[in-house]
Amino acid sequence: MSDELTPAAIFRAGTRLRQVVRRTPLETSSRLTGELGIPVRFKREDLQVCRSYKVRGAYNLISSLDAGERERGVVCASAGNHAQGVAFACRELKIKGRVHLPANTPRQKRRRIAEIGGAWVEPVITGSSFDEASAASKADSERTGAVYVHPFDDPRTIAGQGTVGLEIAEQHDGPIDTVIVPVGGGGLLAGVVLWLKEHFPEVRVIGAEPAGAASMRAALDHGGPIALPSVDTFVDGAAVGRVGEAGFRVVRELVDELVAVPEGAVCTEMIELYQTEGIIAEPAGALASAAARLPLVRPPRGPVVCVVSGGNNDLSRYGEVVERSLVHEGLRHYFLVTFPQEPGALRHFLDDVLDDGQDIVAFEYVKKNNRETGPALVGIELDRADELHGLLTRMKGSPLQIEQVSPGSPLFSFLV
Repeated sequence: MSDELTPAAIFRAGTRLRQVVRRTPLETSSRLTGELGIPVRFKREDLQVCRSYKVRGAYNLISSLDAGERERGVVCASAGNHAQGVAFACRELKIKGRVHLPANTPRQKRRRIAEIGGAWVEPVITGSSFDEASAASKADSERTGAVYVHPFDDPRTIAGQGTVGLEIAEQHDGPIDTVIVPVGGGGLLAGVVLWLKEHFPEVRVIGAEPAGAASMRAALDHGGPIALPSVDTFVDGAAVGRVGEAGFRVVRELVDELVAVPEGAVCTEMIELYQTEGIIAEPAGALASAAARLPLVRPPRGPVVCVVSGGNNDLSRYGEVVERSLVHEGLRHYFLVTFPQEPGALRHFLDDVLDDGQDIVAFEYVKKNNRETGPALVGIELDRADELHGLLTRMKGSPLQIEQVSPGSPLFSFLV
């Protein structure tokens, strides 16, 4: 563990950030408190400057630079929260910065980064993917001498992000049993657990990572950071293919449990956060509270704190969020149905296969130019997940040729 990455470094970061970032609230969730039967609170980093905890690490690193480093400026690669944090720090500290963005970065994100950074930040469109933009930013740093601002694998970044744990400890009235922290590259989890275990070793700290990007679990199983062969990018704020070295060493030593959260469960929690608490969380921001609802190795026995890490969510994604949630909850299913070209086939399906409260939410012929030989893709929504058995039984007894589209099949990836 680096000498720079210590509880004392987190305390210094807290002093440095106190006048710059928001001391975000610690709010009770009546919903989860009732559901789990123990007090549950949210650390609302979605209300942070730039709507994410990322600004803590970016500002702490950039503000620690000496005069020569400030003169050379900074560089980073990001299409999201880290870029906004770097842009904010550059503007506040009057340090020139370049942010490398992949070409597929949405226009609104480019505009937001430019608005935050103003004249102090130059967005650079590089490559067609984040990996290409990241490689370009590191080459930029080597070529120009600009300081590379890593989003999670730098002791200064981790110390800044660890101030989330410092604030939780200061704000919570009474003892805490469990703190659940989202995991992407591992910086936030490492910083929070480092502070809490130093001052409150009895607190149980759990990391929650997306099941489709479980890079910390892979690192723990491998004995060190290793690149995942593939990554589900839906939980984009935590979809990291390889965790950082510095964070991994802390997590391996101090974290009590690591849980993989299915993307569908994240979507269900995003909807609950919005409809009940009025919180517009990005997918990564819902990881911790989604994990609190899953079976854990040791269920919490007392007060729980879940870190809502960010709220930079694109509202146009909510259609996909609802779809993934319904599939995960077992309320929406897809089938390939071959209807014979004879009168009454569709009526038979509606009357004899479907039951009351079961609705067709999608219907499309697979072969649009030849409906006589191709099946139709039919999406069905149920009132309750336990209705599926009866539906499948009626389908099996039907003269129609019906094939369920499994969520793990290649075809399903085109639906969700």
